[in-house]
Amino acid sequence: MTRERTAAYADALLAAARGEGNLGDIEDDLFRFARTFESSDPLRIALTDPTLPIERRLAVINELMGGRGLAASTALVELVVAAGHAGDLPAIIDRFVELAASDRQREFAEVRSALPLDAKQQKRLAEALGRATGKTVEVKVIVDPTVLGGIVARVGDVVIDGTVRHRLEQLKEQL
Repeated sequence: MTRERTAAYADALLAAARGEGNLGDIEDDLFRFARTFESSDPLRIALTDPTLPIERRLAVINELMGGRGLAASTALVELVVAAGHAGDLPAIIDRFVELAASDRQREFAEVRSALPLDAKQQKRLAEALGRATGKTVEVKVIVDPTVLGGIVARVGDVVIDGTVRHRLEQLKEQL
């Protein structure tokens, strides 16, 4: 999918979410869905398989999101899958999240951590990233078991690696 088409879908999702009046909740639902999609081979295969009837692919989305997300969030994911762009869901949703953050005059920060962060930790992290980047930052946390300790944060094109693995590599280079 071209960058322009990804942006067009993200714009459409943003307009629909604004129209629903639940932009923040829809943003959270879609962000979680995109991370699940990226990390689950069976889900990715099921939603991108052109031989699987569209009704079955939509049923998979309903099974996964039905009780956990807003109906509007489920409908937006179904829209993209039904249009044949399931493989582009993470890129579309990531662009949507960036646009939603920009809408609130904030910069989006994707943070990977081995453990979930509570609201207080997320707030402190957003403030620290804001000081480091000079921007007002909104944090989205991805629990990633491959991160052994610490966090990896991406704000736009800036990556801040505060993991134990990265620190050990730095020490190794110094020695």
